[in-house]
Amino acid sequence: MADYTTIRTAGAGARAAQIDEGLRAHMNKVYGLMSVGMLLTGGVAWAVGTNDAMVQAIFGTPIKWVVMFAPLLMVFAFGALINRLSVAAAQLFFYVYAAAMGLSISFIFAAYTGVSIAQTFFVTAIAFASLSLYGYTTKKDLSGMGTFLLMGLIGLIVASIVNIFLASSALAFAVSVIGVLIFAGLTAYDTQSIKTEYVEHAMSMDQDWLGKSAIMGALRLYLDFINMFMFLLSFLGNRE
Repeated sequence: MADYTTIRTAGAGARAAQIDEGLRAHMNKVYGLMSVGMLLTGGVAWAVGTNDAMVQAIFGTPIKWVVMFAPLLMVFAFGALINRLSVAAAQLFFYVYAAAMGLSISFIFAAYTGVSIAQTFFVTAIAFASLSLYGYTTKKDLSGMGTFLLMGLIGLIVASIVNIFLASSALAFAVSVIGVLIFAGLTAYDTQSIKTEYVEHAMSMDQDWLGKSAIMGALRLYLDFINMFMFLLSFLGNRE
């Protein structure tokens, strides 16, 4: 990954200032899209999770497997289709994905107390903001973390799927702890990566790339937040 300062200083004076201004606008859009996605997820999760009949209809039947795995399949499909979609279609896909994620995690409102969910969300928000700020401001190149974190993420997904069938409390606790650490690292890494990718393209920027880049950046940070929250909730939340 190229160094942000090196790329930025390649342009002088007004051009460097223009890159800085564009970067701020780009990151604001990324965080804005992510926030809308979070609101959609939270709204759908609360609406379904606080309705006992809907919780039973979904999670008490085989439909739960479709609901649980749909977001995982959608995120892979999104990555494969992003170049063929228009900016508007990609944004709509992201919002539909956020709603589907809300449906898949709606069980938390039946499984945990509302207070513990709110407390865990607050802790996650503070941790996420701190880590994302670090990733944005640090001059240290975090690109070396990428391969390590990706390998850890793949192992985490496999272990999580296996434990659905094993139902091992020890493995679940280990997965939760490791998951928090992995997504904490990814939050800082992804933030720096989004920033650097923008600056690398700043000299030949086109609106289509800019729009799709913001959406993909929002998706990356959204997933970091959601997963960190879910892993924290698994051992910080108080069960009903």
